[in-house]
Amino acid sequence: MTGDMTTANAPDRNTEPIRDALSAGDDIDFTIIELLFFAYRDFISDPDQILAQYGFGRAHHRVVHFVNRRPGLTVAELLDVLKITKQSLARVLKQLLDTGHIVQVQGARDRRQRELYPTARGRALAVALAAPQSRRIADAFADAGARDRAAVERFLTGMVDPELREQIAPVSQPAGQPAG
Repeated sequence: MTGDMTTANAPDRNTEPIRDALSAGDDIDFTIIELLFFAYRDFISDPDQILAQYGFGRAHHRVVHFVNRRPGLTVAELLDVLKITKQSLARVLKQLLDTGHIVQVQGARDRRQRELYPTARGRALAVALAAPQSRRIADAFADAGARDRAAVERFLTGMVDPELREQIAPVSQPAGQPAG
């Protein structure tokens, strides 16, 4: 066999333990990778606790978020934003519909389309999930200025595949920040 064998069942694989930590090299930015892992872990921890009270998970969070940010989003558009299959969305969406967090309305222009809208219950859940995340963001920016925020927004936008950046909602003035 030729090439790099990285699968667990590779026949030539050396099974001796490697005792030194994986470190920088080969142009891999382990520091930022690890910071993103830890930041995501903590960023999602508060909403995870709230979601657990409803028997919901992170997929529910994403659906609630995008339906609240883009009321009238069609099921097809939501599938495109989330990059999941219709089958994956079906269970989550059914639960959110059944619990009254989201309603589905026949499309005005195309009756075959299903537009998704939050209910008051769904809006309240979206705000409850976003509030601790927003506080975490505000705390992280407490010692930073507007330039730092702009740099972070550029960095995170740069992490999104260029052909998918149009899915990012236009940047609006952050809560609690004066315009201009």
